Amino acid sequence: MRIRPRQHLLDIWQALARHSFPGGVWAWDDTDGRSSVADAERLLCLLYPATEIPAFRLDHPDTTQLDVAKALRALGDTTDIPLRLIEVLGEFMERNRHGREPDFAGGDYFVPVDPALKLTPEQRGIDVVDSYSMSVSLCLAVLEFLKGCRSTTRRQSTLDRIDRLQSDTSVRLSAALVGLLRSFTVHVIDIASPEGQVLAGLLNEDGLSDRQVVDRFQRRFGTLRATITESPGLHLPAEVRDELTNPNRLFECGWSWSIVRDAPEFPFKSPAYEAVPQPAGVASPLPNLHFTVVALDGIVDLLSERTLTRGLLDTEQHKLANALRLRWEITHQYWSALARFGEDRWPLAKIPWRTTSQQSDSAYFSLSVVSVLVHDMMRRRTTGHDLNHLIKVMERLNEHGRFTGAATNDAQETGPHSPGVTMPLPGSEALGPAMAWVMTDFPTQLLKRAVQLCSLAQKTSEEEKLLRLTEETLDHVWSHRVEDGAGVGLWNGLPVTGLQTPVPAGRPSWSITERVTECMVAAHILYIQPPSHSRDLSGQAQEAISEAAHLLGREQEQYPAPRRATDQEKWMKRLEADLERAHRLVGEQAGTALALALDVLARLDTLARARGTDGEV
Repeated sequence: MRIRPRQHLLDIWQALARHSFPGGVWAWDDTDGRSSVADAERLLCLLYPATEIPAFRLDHPDTTQLDVAKALRALGDTTDIPLRLIEVLGEFMERNRHGREPDFAGGDYFVPVDPALKLTPEQRGIDVVDSYSMSVSLCLAVLEFLKGCRSTTRRQSTLDRIDRLQSDTSVRLSAALVGLLRSFTVHVIDIASPEGQVLAGLLNEDGLSDRQVVDRFQRRFGTLRATITESPGLHLPAEVRDELTNPNRLFECGWSWSIVRDAPEFPFKSPAYEAVPQPAGVASPLPNLHFTVVALDGIVDLLSERTLTRGLLDTEQHKLANALRLRWEITHQYWSALARFGEDRWPLAKIPWRTTSQQSDSAYFSLSVVSVLVHDMMRRRTTGHDLNHLIKVMERLNEHGRFTGAATNDAQETGPHSPGVTMPLPGSEALGPAMAWVMTDFPTQLLKRAVQLCSLAQKTSEEEKLLRLTEETLDHVWSHRVEDGAGVGLWNGLPVTGLQTPVPAGRPSWSITERVTECMVAAHILYIQPPSHSRDLSGQAQEAISEAAHLLGREQEQYPAPRRATDQEKWMKRLEADLERAHRLVGEQAGTALALALDVLARLDTLARARGTDGEV
């Protein structure tokens, strides 16, 4: 099916409003347990499109478009909608804090590794990177939304509510940024260790010795290693810095699943940030691919030009953003270089990717590395060679995900989207039974990255491959929409092997629904960009324009227009206007320019044939 982001987003909004506003009052519906992540995901389904797409804005009632108002009529009229959202956002802030401090607990998104055991309340209350990242995106969207609401109301009671919500949102944003800072880690690896052998196996294509692999690694990552070692803003433990100076060590960097053990507190200078919590870390200091990608997604929104120019951050938050920018840059450089390590064949082409910390492999981890690489390609120039390599990897991931019917035997048994990937959370066992995190978003991740790559396509053939991939993946994603019950029109969570309680039929998965929403916003951004440029098509258009201009000039020379304006003269002026438009479009829309030039040629030929038959027109 074709991606129609506007219509798909309106359908999601209508389904969400119907589900969440029964009787005109927001219902959180905690039947299946609570999680700050789920609450943020649910609200992002509304706020993310409303702040990213001008046509979906909800903060200016006078400009709310008719189809948008119709989709959200369960909230009231265009004047009621922003007021209802302010109420709901205030409830979100209250639900997800302890006293004055914001809360980022994973809650019921955490599961025990051993289904026979039960997690303790203390474990369910641990902060998780997913909640930090989702809160960054949500808080930025809320601050943008409130800025618009403030400019359209004069009621003091509404302004007071906006002030309270803005203050709560700012504190939550700061806490989320601090949580992300304290969840970043660098892991030094001895090549002789099991982790080192896994990493060496990814990098060794030519049967080299361990010593040769280490030497290659040092040459590729020497500059980055020096940057990490010499950056005091990373606040790395002394023993990690010492190990990094050892030329016989490999390393990894990225985000763990929560605040890492012994992570130092961020030194705030303003007393206004006393409410920002800085709990003791629990997670083992090991980078995790899934949580690294999740963190990068949130930081992208933080570092966007709109965030920095709209004045959404205060002075302390700018400091936090700069500190995260350093970690963002280091992580991109490391994983994009690791994915493309070697001369001829990328380690990323080895599907499935094997992780060092868990020493397990999955196509999901390959897709996580792809996600980091897409992030990196979107922020800097990429070559056609790299893009072609990545498209081939994504096509193979598409097969592993069983979207084309060409799945491998192992994918049929352990496909990444069904039964999903259950990832242990090292360090959680210190507080009770070992915990895990479940990922079932393989198809939506693949869809989002394919849509984002379409904007980088330099040839029509590349764009065609990616569009075909997006359509096949969207077909699969659409097959998991809820077709009956309260959540009709939203998305189901996928059943996960090893869990005692499967996701109930008819219950929406806010995780999957939010990621579909992200995909639609990415598709909208793609469609408002100029189409990809084709040199072949541009050449054909130029030749057609040249021929049409020549024939039009000959026509005007042989049959000059009469003194009095006639229909023929007006007809000729339209030909000139169409040809001039073709000239203007040939650089950006070669196909349109070619179509215009061919139409001019066809009309000139019709005129010539008429003259040849009748002698005059």
